[in-house]
Amino acid sequence: MRVLGLDLGSVTCGVAISDPMGMVARTYETIRFEEDDYEACIQRVGEIIEQEKPDAVVIGLPKHMNGDIGIRGEISLEFADEMRDRFGIEVITWDERLTTVAAEKLLISADVSRKKRKKVIDQVAAVGILQSYLDSK
Repeated sequence: MRVLGLDLGSVTCGVAISDPMGMVARTYETIRFEEDDYEACIQRVGEIIEQEKPDAVVIGLPKHMNGDIGIRGEISLEFADEMRDRFGIEVITWDERLTTVAAEKLLISADVSRKKRKKVIDQVAAVGILQSYLDSK
């Protein structure tokens, strides 16, 4: 089962993809778009879905530490609904609390420069979201 993972932000969307057996997540790309232009982002996600043919998409659901869903979480839920409607694909929302923090720590420990970290942080966070989901299966 191939799965796509997304870490949606306000100007970028980190994309990760699993191996064909759905066991290991790897980086795929970072989609960049104008601030809050989710239409451009969803179009690119649609192209990736068409090309890679995943069985499902896991999108990070940002929650506050107390579990509440804020504005960013609402945007992610709307994005997930839009993907379901447009592409007819299973979309799973997954708690992403602290994934970006973990990704940042991982890149720092690997001695990746600040400039390079900025380019890949969203992809690494998407890998964290997707791998967490895959590990739960």
